[in-house]
Amino acid sequence: MTENPACTEDHAAALRRRLDTLRPHTARIWNYWLGGSDYYEVDRVAGDHIRELHPAIDEYARADRLFLGRAVRHLVAEAGIRQFLDIGTGLPTADNTHEVAQRLAPDARIVYVDNDPLVLAHARALLTSSPEGRTDHVDEDLRNVDAILERAADTLDLSRPVALMLLGVVIFLREDEDPYGIVRRLMDVLPSGSHLVLSHTITSPALPEVDAAVRYWNERGIPWLVQRTPQAVARFFDGLDLLEPGVVSCSRWRPERPGGDEPQEVALYGGVGRKR
Repeated sequence: MTENPACTEDHAAALRRRLDTLRPHTARIWNYWLGGSDYYEVDRVAGDHIRELHPAIDEYARADRLFLGRAVRHLVAEAGIRQFLDIGTGLPTADNTHEVAQRLAPDARIVYVDNDPLVLAHARALLTSSPEGRTDHVDEDLRNVDAILERAADTLDLSRPVALMLLGVVIFLREDEDPYGIVRRLMDVLPSGSHLVLSHTITSPALPEVDAAVRYWNERGIPWLVQRTPQAVARFFDGLDLLEPGVVSCSRWRPERPGGDEPQEVALYGGVGRKR
């Protein structure tokens, strides 16, 4: 484990000054839906209202977490991946990327990236590692591709395959910020055999309650988020070999329910693609 500036007393004080406790924040509200305790009253109130608008939101949150676990297990066990760049980490909870990966491959290395002050204040929980592996945490914004890659290279060998994890974070990139270009720039630096794991909130005529929940969030919460159609989400995988079953509801990406009914669809789509 490396000592990280996010863990120092001075840096912790600086992070507290960056906290906005007057408006609900996505990292904290997600923690609330997942049954955590790292949120404020403003997050609980907003979370409960969104649950009224979209009663399936708890399943939506759990489906994304389970998708992460299934994708990481596949990448370690089947694709031989030992390095992960997880951008938009969120607050620590059960089965974080390093925990899933290092159960199967203790030598796995993981770099977490987030710029939310509460997430960074909890970074020490994400800096635990098996003795054989390594974790690190970078205080950076997804838009700052060069800075992320420079810091990640302190822990990861970018000449060897890396899994780029972008779960529920590209939703915060507006169209005028070139979201596809940002993802492409990250993948362009990674070598053949690297993978992209991405999930994204969708909009669909069949899910009007999701659109209503997003409108409510964008009026009150931070950061502002963008919905995209399933087809627009699939565009993030252009140029990659998309693994079966493609870009689908996160709950339906290789569910571990042999012989069971197909899981309920959620308004969060995801996929995994391999760089040739």
